[in-house]
Amino acid sequence: MASVVEYKGLKAGYYCGYCESREGKTSCGMWAHSMTVQDYQDLIDRGWRRSGKYVYKPVMDQTCCPQYTIRCHPLQFQPSKSHKKVLKKMLKFLAKGEISKGNCEDEPMDSTVEDAVDGDFALINKLDIKCDLKTLSDLKGSIESEEKEKEKSIKKEGSKEFIHPQSIEEKLGSGEPSHPIKVHIGPKPGKGADLSKPPCRKAREMRKERQRLKRMQQASAAASEAQGQPVCLLPKAKSNQPKSLEDLIFQSLPENASHKLEVRVVRSSPPSPQFRATFQESYQVYKRYQMVVHKDPPDKPTVSQVRLVPASFEDPEFNSSFNQSFSLYTKYQVAIHQEAPEICEKSEFTRFLCSSPLEAEHPANGPECGYGSFHQQYWLDGKIIAVGVLDILPYCVSSVYLYYDPDYSFLSLGVYSALREIAFTRQLHEKASQLSYYYMGFYIHSCPKMRYKGQYRPSDLLCPETYVWVPIEQCLPSLDNSKYCRFNQDPEAEDEGRSKELDRLRVFHRRSAMPYGVYKNHQEDPSEEAGVLEYANLVGQKCSERMLLFRH
Repeated sequence: MASVVEYKGLKAGYYCGYCESREGKTSCGMWAHSMTVQDYQDLIDRGWRRSGKYVYKPVMDQTCCPQYTIRCHPLQFQPSKSHKKVLKKMLKFLAKGEISKGNCEDEPMDSTVEDAVDGDFALINKLDIKCDLKTLSDLKGSIESEEKEKEKSIKKEGSKEFIHPQSIEEKLGSGEPSHPIKVHIGPKPGKGADLSKPPCRKAREMRKERQRLKRMQQASAAASEAQGQPVCLLPKAKSNQPKSLEDLIFQSLPENASHKLEVRVVRSSPPSPQFRATFQESYQVYKRYQMVVHKDPPDKPTVSQVRLVPASFEDPEFNSSFNQSFSLYTKYQVAIHQEAPEICEKSEFTRFLCSSPLEAEHPANGPECGYGSFHQQYWLDGKIIAVGVLDILPYCVSSVYLYYDPDYSFLSLGVYSALREIAFTRQLHEKASQLSYYYMGFYIHSCPKMRYKGQYRPSDLLCPETYVWVPIEQCLPSLDNSKYCRFNQDPEAEDEGRSKELDRLRVFHRRSAMPYGVYKNHQEDPSEEAGVLEYANLVGQKCSERMLLFRH
């Protein structure tokens, strides 16, 4: 099994949806007739990305909005405060049907970058704090003196006598000077403390009680052990460890929960029976998403899909004539073949979000679902409300796209689905240990609304020159100063995976596979080698030797 690709070359000077520049975007692309998951894994590790069967790579030092490949480390991921809010909001909705007020949008920026960063670094800061013994002893002394003062004041308050309301009236009527008098009167119904119940205890007192119990437990255990008796342990105090992502997502719901959420993973290419059975319902969700979220007209919800799919179909000639061509095609199909307009719309939905060049693979050491392209469907009370388009590759889960029912935007499904995909990656890692990353597509620092992917930490950005991964914390200061950056700080470092032997590149020509060294002996066009060399440098030596470059 080999990948077969058709290199389309460099496309420069066309519309960018991020900064709305008319002629700012530049990229290289190729059409993948078929592709192995290992080849695609190596390609995205060199900055490539797919949209349907079209695979593209931004020219980073030329394009108006540089797009850096970003990956998250799911095994070390800790949800931030804003992530936890989204998960709790979903649990409340499922358990009680509660809908959070004042937050009815599901843009990825629901959780601000600042909140997320603060939350992610909180645990690290706790581990990194270093205090000298003098500071700790001073702090302990100040706390103890403060506690003693409070205990004295509490004793003074407790020594005051309860005064009956009648004696208060007598004193007020006697003309004696008034003094502050503390009066203890029973609370009104529904207000104040309930004297029939024990008073609230302060957290400090509860901590002291736990410490006292612990000391008693240790003393009792030591005495029992000395006498040769079995040790009877007291109940262990709860750990202060933060809840894991799985704890927050998979909390048990009451039997009478208001809603039921189920997440199913179905193979989209080649389409599985489950995918075929749910295609119509999934498409209707997408259609509503395009109309409400992206403002597409009801009759043509997919005409603009070419520019809406992340980093678009990179061909300016195609883009300029697409709307006219699509309208003509629709009229032809409706008039000649009696097709409904919706059938034409579905073909575009299928092309960009269902079709994939990735070959399905089921190795023995891989995940149970295998490798390839999938749809992760979110079923609420028996109906689909969201779909995440995913690629499962040898070393990662790669997120392609998400669409959802706008009626459920109050659940922040963009953030929620990302957290579920991180948890899904961790689940796959248990079966396939080498699968340990979550790829989120492109991080675009020059476009503020696209910085939300930096919330999921720890994460790395791909150096656009040497193709090594660099922690995002080290990259952000450079990106604040310049939108294009080389992240590798070693000035001597080079692209280790670059093409070194062009003659070993494989070509598919006239139904035969051959090395480029053989193919070029039959070519008379001098420009042929320049295009092949450009392709080889972009895909790297490994992919150029494995993939077949289709040549007419």
